[in-house]
Amino acid sequence: MFGLPGLLCTVSLQCGSTPTKQHVDIYGPVGLRSFIRMSLEVSHSQLVFPYTVHELLPSEDQCPAEEFRDFSRYTRDCCSLSSDEQIIAADPTDGTYCLLENEQFTVKAFKLYHRIPSFGFVIDEKDRPGKLDVNKLRELGVPPGPLYGKLKLGSAVTLENGQTISPCDVVGDPVPGRKVCILGDCSGVTASGAARLCQDADLLVHEATLDDSQMDKAKEHGHSTPKMAADFANLCSAKRLVLNHFSQRYKPPGLMSEGDEDVTILKTQAENVLIGHSVILAEDFLTINIPLQKLS
Repeated sequence: MFGLPGLLCTVSLQCGSTPTKQHVDIYGPVGLRSFIRMSLEVSHSQLVFPYTVHELLPSEDQCPAEEFRDFSRYTRDCCSLSSDEQIIAADPTDGTYCLLENEQFTVKAFKLYHRIPSFGFVIDEKDRPGKLDVNKLRELGVPPGPLYGKLKLGSAVTLENGQTISPCDVVGDPVPGRKVCILGDCSGVTASGAARLCQDADLLVHEATLDDSQMDKAKEHGHSTPKMAADFANLCSAKRLVLNHFSQRYKPPGLMSEGDEDVTILKTQAENVLIGHSVILAEDFLTINIPLQKLS
């Protein structure tokens, strides 16, 4: 949270000095809008791009009762909404939030339990159209050009001879979209639909602040251990698990000092629980490739 105003300023500087119409949408808990606006105002920071902040309404079951604060009235009174900004309430049926949907992606959020209300996010890529069978198209007399595109997008076409060609005749099975799930700080999930949203995730990012021997301490501070992360990954049938948010006590073997612990113990503990899939320890600038599923 504290890094967000600085990140926005860095992105703005990288865009140059000329104002741009490229828009930035920011999603986070209620109170975030006023925090960002005040941070930019006090620091006299000017962004070259327009931005809007869409706020998620948290619920009291996301943190200890004494830590919950209702910022909704504060936000309305102190920070007026622009025409395209939203305060987003959870779906009453499963407690999740629909943030974005377009032709390529659906993005949803769900509730996590932490010291303060926290959220997880699911980026779900929609299936891509299957591959056109060019040989079949030639056999049917479909000329290359716009008709190929219509068939690829799922529309039937009629040839000059009156013959109708359906997409199922010439287009292969759709290519399954990929799914990435990123959880914030948490010691559990409170949204009933979270496991369903994360089902079959290609990549699940989950915190593991302390090792399993300190599970009680981790939960007391609203955090997780490798076993807790792996249990959720198993529940979702996630293909890969990335652990992050390690306590400063854990260091890579080559960087350990007196009193430090080997960070690889977190990987080992998760792998002892995770069924049949790999575990990755996050590090700065880590890049993970998520290939499209190859169809036979």
